[in-house]
Amino acid sequence: MTKTISRRTILMGATAAGVAMPWVSKAQSLKTEYKVSVVGNRPTAMADGAFRWSELVTQKSQGRINMKVYPGSALVGGDQTRELVAMRQGVIDMTVSSTINLSPQVRELTLFSMPFLMPNHRAFDAIIGGAVGQDLFKVLETRDVVPLAWGENGFREISNSKRPIREPNDLKGLKIRFAAGAIFADIYNAMGANPVQMSFADLQPALSSGAVDGQENPVNLFLALKMDTLAQKHLTAWNYCADAAIYHVAKPVWDSFNATDKDLIRDAAREASVENIRASRKGLGVLDADRSSYDELVKRGVALIDSTPAEKQAFARATRPVFDKWSAQIGADLVKKAEAAIGAGS
Repeated sequence: MTKTISRRTILMGATAAGVAMPWVSKAQSLKTEYKVSVVGNRPTAMADGAFRWSELVTQKSQGRINMKVYPGSALVGGDQTRELVAMRQGVIDMTVSSTINLSPQVRELTLFSMPFLMPNHRAFDAIIGGAVGQDLFKVLETRDVVPLAWGENGFREISNSKRPIREPNDLKGLKIRFAAGAIFADIYNAMGANPVQMSFADLQPALSSGAVDGQENPVNLFLALKMDTLAQKHLTAWNYCADAAIYHVAKPVWDSFNATDKDLIRDAAREASVENIRASRKGLGVLDADRSSYDELVKRGVALIDSTPAEKQAFARATRPVFDKWSAQIGADLVKKAEAAIGAGS
């Protein structure tokens, strides 16, 4: 696991983001409030990023631009997979969206959900910080949104209430919740599990009631939501896929701003995204030797399995047919370009 974050890949060209640019008067009509949607709520890293973006824009614009965050995907009734549609309908002005939740509408973003494509954060950074990340932003621009910055929700690990998971057979019969995307149903079916699609809003009640046995989410989100109190006593760190975050604005909204305010909003998004990525990686031994998040899992009584390379390879072999199927659907050239970028950055 890499110990540093590449400034080139994470800042994504953000420079002097903390300095507000002087406002140049230009005829434009500002809304009283710009609605910002994000799944979950503080203290999760992605939600923090949305609130931080809003705060920075307010500061830099001296209160002229008011972005109000609606956590828990409240503007779409808790169904985070509808955020992109709601943006195109004018219900939402801006979002910090998960690539998992966007991928049902933008198939190329399923790249981040490909099983065992990205082994570590260095590989993730190679994707978001290079040509592949730029290509994906261009795809999003064809969907009437303007992407401004890459953030991070984190690598997704699996937890459950029943037993340790060390090999594919250990998943047999387990009811595992996933957020969105048919690829996840394929992944868990390939290992004999019973995948159940469910919104984030419904996840905690489902774990409490035993409607599902397990779930897959980043470690720091697991800790923030205290999933150890929801019968999740076994967690396997296997980095089977990553979830990126995208800071973006509905195109009609973006076009309503003058050039100076566009720079202000973009710089604020990039600054917030850097903080978001650092928060997502805190305590995971990525920024430094600090593995306090894993220590906290053990302290709470969670049985932690840190998968070995050989164990990850076994999972990768079991899900290879899924990888090949979705490579064709996403675009074989895009997947090969991603694999090349990961190889060059390793």
